[in-house]
Amino acid sequence: MRRGRVKGGPLWLLLLILVCGSAHAVPDAEAWEFWRGAGNRADVSHGLWQSLLDEFVVRGADGINRVRYRAMNEKARERLKSYIQSLAAIDPRTLTRAAQQAYWINLYNALTADVVLDYPRKKSILRMGRKLLALGPWDDSLIEIAGQKLTLNDIEHRILRPLFGDERVHFAVNCASLSCPDLANTAYTAGNLESLLDEQMHRYLGHPRGLRQTAGGFELSSIFDWYQVDFAADEKGLREWLAKRRPDLAAALRDKRKRITYEYDWKLNVAE
Repeated sequence: MRRGRVKGGPLWLLLLILVCGSAHAVPDAEAWEFWRGAGNRADVSHGLWQSLLDEFVVRGADGINRVRYRAMNEKARERLKSYIQSLAAIDPRTLTRAAQQAYWINLYNALTADVVLDYPRKKSILRMGRKLLALGPWDDSLIEIAGQKLTLNDIEHRILRPLFGDERVHFAVNCASLSCPDLANTAYTAGNLESLLDEQMHRYLGHPRGLRQTAGGFELSSIFDWYQVDFAADEKGLREWLAKRRPDLAAALRDKRKRITYEYDWKLNVAE
């Protein structure tokens, strides 16, 4: 996940700019060939993750899913750790392609929740991370699978984006922030993958933090700026991609006189 514009105090914003610059680049989607290929197994159990989603993910009045991190006691944390360990014991290359994609999405989201729980006093994931002056935990080694150590950036930019080539993944992986697409309250599986990816995409595009019409044009989530290459070759293509999925706004989206701006709120998606 790219480090982008932060709503918050001027000192923190200044630090952000000084450390990484105001236009810090997104990691390229470069395939990790070790993980390429698929088997015929689809029976991965995501029951533990589903039980945690049922108990701790709540939808706010503003339509954003939030997580009851502070309500997760030691037993809940143990369930989360057990789920992550259960996935680490599987070689995902033995799974069908759909089961693999669901596996990596759920693992990314579970690892992110686990990171947040390691920093109970932090109000933004940008302030979490093991490395000095790190803006977020995305380059921290968090898990070992099939003898390979992985970071969140590995999962997103070296596996999910390049190996599956599905732009809807940006509406599935959750960075624990208010502007991020929701942490779905349903675990991804091989069976529900297509319908849940579509549901998450349409939910985000229908919410103001994803796409909002303004007097002069549109304010989009910075996701469409950072990852434009995954949606279209240029802004014209991005407008067309959005227009096909928001037919109620299609004419305005295709109007190049309507200016597009980007915004992102990195405050933690915590349920108070």
